Amino acid sequence: MTGDREGALPDTLEAGREKAAAAMAEAATAWLNSLSEDQLPLAAYDSPLHPDAEAERLRWFYTPTEHGGLAVREQNARQQGLAMRLVASGLSIAGYATVTTVMGLENVLDQLEGWRVHWGRQRGRDPGLYWLRIFGRPGDRVWAWRFGGHHISLNNLVVAGRVVSTTPCFIGADPATTELIGGTLRPLQGPEETARQLVRSLDTGQLQSALLHPSAVSDIVSGNRPRVEHGDTMMHMQDLWRGRFADPELDRLVDDIDRRAEAGSGYTENDHASVAITIPPKGISGRDLNNEQRHLLRRLVSLYTGRAPEFLADAYATHYASDTVLDAVHFGWAGSTDAGEPHYYRVQDPRVLIEYDNTQRYANHAHSVWRDLTSDFGLDVLAEHRAHIAHE
Repeated sequence: MTGDREGALPDTLEAGREKAAAAMAEAATAWLNSLSEDQLPLAAYDSPLHPDAEAERLRWFYTPTEHGGLAVREQNARQQGLAMRLVASGLSIAGYATVTTVMGLENVLDQLEGWRVHWGRQRGRDPGLYWLRIFGRPGDRVWAWRFGGHHISLNNLVVAGRVVSTTPCFIGADPATTELIGGTLRPLQGPEETARQLVRSLDTGQLQSALLHPSAVSDIVSGNRPRVEHGDTMMHMQDLWRGRFADPELDRLVDDIDRRAEAGSGYTENDHASVAITIPPKGISGRDLNNEQRHLLRRLVSLYTGRAPEFLADAYATHYASDTVLDAVHFGWAGSTDAGEPHYYRVQDPRVLIEYDNTQRYANHAHSVWRDLTSDFGLDVLAEHRAHIAHE
């Protein structure tokens, strides 16, 4: 993230990058040292510079499929604590609280589905089925780690003792809203309500510019692609899993869920093309918003970049404090603006892509993702690193 790249963040917080990398390395080392010889092959992978390791690192998921690594449920209590310490090192306090809440929602979802969904394993909705994997050795010049399971995917890369990438960063919630004793649990309330407040503040002309489609698409459009490209359309559910099931009935179940989601959205291939990701982006630009609306747009971006450790969240806050930078941010909406109705939105500029949908399960199943169009997985930094090595 150097200052001479288009859309890049100012390199004003190098000490923070190094501090976060040191915390990650310390936590990762402690976790690895706690593992048995049988656990280590699952937990630790080759250096990210190895082609096989790199291919695996770029495979990321947010469905309840096998994410790769050592599952939380396959660890003893001490190991679990050390694993979660590493997860926390890659998140803000609020980000960590949200991630662990989403993990706990698997118990609620299990009850909601009548404890019937199994996905070919002993328990289909399992808060222990979140996988942690480290690529390379903590403290190496290049190393990485990821943590993921149903509705969670965290991806981090460290180069030369600096955290250089924390995206893709996916957090979902199913159910998106559930009742508590005397209250309501909504892990993604902030990102949903802030966007709704923004779209409702638009006048007729502004809304016409912002509206991507009258109805909401049934999932995020970028899916789990390792890179986002111009013209990408929504990936269907069958393509968001690690391979196919041994039981054909489970494959049919995924097909059925996808068909029902598509029927609910009413989308055809032409509709999908209308909400395709484009460069330059669709939607209304920050320069066409008034001061109150611009404040809401900044707030919305911060609810995603604020998932990261403070040093990176602060860098993004400084970046988007610039009026010129905000002018280039586009906001797009699809679906109803009424609470409780299916909807989708997108925030995009030359660097950041944010997507949110709450459409499935009668608009009670939310997905949110923050991506870096210039360097998801730190691929641009790794390319520079390889080029430097080749010229040595």
